[in-house]
Amino acid sequence: MQLFVNDLTVIDFSYLCRQRGVVGESWIVDVLLDGDLNDQSMVLDFGIVKKQIKAIIDDAVDHKLLLPTQDCALRVTNSVYNEGHEFVDFESERAVFYLQSPACAYAKIDTDEIAVESVTKHLKEIILEQLPTNVKNLVLTLRPEHITSDYYHYTHGLKKHDGNCQRIAHGHRSTIQLFKDERRDQGLESYWCERWRDIYIATDSDEIAKEKAQLSEYAIENLKPDHRFFSYMAPQGRFDIAVQECVLEVVDCDSTVELLADYIARQLKAQHPEHQLKVVAYEGVGKGAIASV
Repeated sequence: MQLFVNDLTVIDFSYLCRQRGVVGESWIVDVLLDGDLNDQSMVLDFGIVKKQIKAIIDDAVDHKLLLPTQDCALRVTNSVYNEGHEFVDFESERAVFYLQSPACAYAKIDTDEIAVESVTKHLKEIILEQLPTNVKNLVLTLRPEHITSDYYHYTHGLKKHDGNCQRIAHGHRSTIQLFKDERRDQGLESYWCERWRDIYIATDSDEIAKEKAQLSEYAIENLKPDHRFFSYMAPQGRFDIAVQECVLEVVDCDSTVELLADYIARQLKAQHPEHQLKVVAYEGVGKGAIASV
């Protein structure tokens, strides 16, 4: 007997990619369970599927930075500054990234490349360990949202957030709709999606001097001239990141979707002061904010 739940959850995360750098992503999760009926004549109660399995997936990868532990471009070491924190050093073809975060902010995947297949295998092993014995098999389908227009991948962190959004390197795959005088402008959408392609979005007030950054000794010895440094304390611990300018956008606000929509609207208004403008900005799948100027 099989039991399925489509659109069980959406996982928003970032991952390290040898070609692209740090990539924000959003995947929809579908679940198919195969097993015998239990004493309630069920494979598994829908309530358990929706709550327990979703919670397992969220704890494993959601709002985390996924690390391909077999990639030789990756170095992970214990922080010398803060207990329970780890340094991550990663050299991609596009840019070099150095981080310090609490260990809970990372998901270590036993692979040389983060992809649907490797993350699916990782999650399946974790979930099956926690399901009742009558469940014989689990099929997970991880899939990006079908988007017919332009979209972008961004990574960020929210220091004021009490939950997992505080993690300095988690992200989203998002579309955007931009309107000029109530007419959608796909040229403007294409511009912003290219501008924020695989971007790291940082808040200006979080920028610190190089001397104050808590990074690995390897990172300090290999910094590039265009690295900039951002750090904050949040409920889970201390977060640091060094990002090269070629993959960085520094904004004058926190990077919540509400303020990013407002940031884009203000940028557009400065370029088109005579027009009425509306920004419909998404954060991952099916949620976002609207700003009008």
